[in-house]
Amino acid sequence: MTRPFRSVLYIPAANPRAMEKARTLPVDAIIFDLEDAVSPTEKAAAREALAQALREDYGNRARIIRINGLDTEWGEADARRFSGQGDAILIPKVSHPGDLDRVATLVPETPLWAMMETAQGMLNASEIAAHPRLAGLVMGTNDLAKEINARFRADRLPMQTGLGLCVLAAKAQGKVVVDGVFNAFRDDEGLRAEAEQGRDMGFDGKSLIHPAQIEVANEVFAPSAQELDLSRRQIAAFEEAEAQGRGIAVVDGRIVENLHIETARATLARAEAIARMAAE
Repeated sequence: MTRPFRSVLYIPAANPRAMEKARTLPVDAIIFDLEDAVSPTEKAAAREALAQALREDYGNRARIIRINGLDTEWGEADARRFSGQGDAILIPKVSHPGDLDRVATLVPETPLWAMMETAQGMLNASEIAAHPRLAGLVMGTNDLAKEINARFRADRLPMQTGLGLCVLAAKAQGKVVVDGVFNAFRDDEGLRAEAEQGRDMGFDGKSLIHPAQIEVANEVFAPSAQELDLSRRQIAAFEEAEAQGRGIAVVDGRIVENLHIETARATLARAEAIARMAAE
């Protein structure tokens, strides 16, 4: 992953005012939504409103366009309209690699992202993540919960298998993987707890439904001051140990080996990427 995806905000493509405001928000990525957030009677107008919005400058925010599925009357027109535009096309309800193939032929030059929100998609996560055109996965936890008839739990226990399969698949292929939304956008404590759970599982960031959630996501998915301090001390101690002909070091009473140094350097690189984005 060459850039941060801590906060990924859904914006309805039928709302020009929201799309304009998004240009000023401290968000890492925007999902311009032509699917769930747009009623059938507004689909065509939203497509043109988004095309107009994308002519504006969104700075270094990644612009991801969620099209309608190709099994709808709007999906193919969405894909063709935005081929070569934005930073990625996000495909809803990807259940197998063939769903990506169908869109890939319509947008030959645009990276693809996949919404992971079906039981079949969870079972095929490895094959989906390995698709050569795929750049990222986004968890659609609301649709997944509906499909598997899961009850809501704050610990998301019913979701753990699906979440874990998608994280493993993405990491095995070096792809971005973004956690699902937290619906109670006024509940900062609940959002923080769920974001921390996702971070600890290995997600790169969290998809959001309201600008009020950006600050928490940006904080949780960025390396903390304590993590940065530990990373620097681990690197320094290991380099000193190597200079003395030893292959391990000890920091805070814990063994530090080369694998820990790889993690430490990745942590520092992530912090540097976030700092660059903030400065631009």
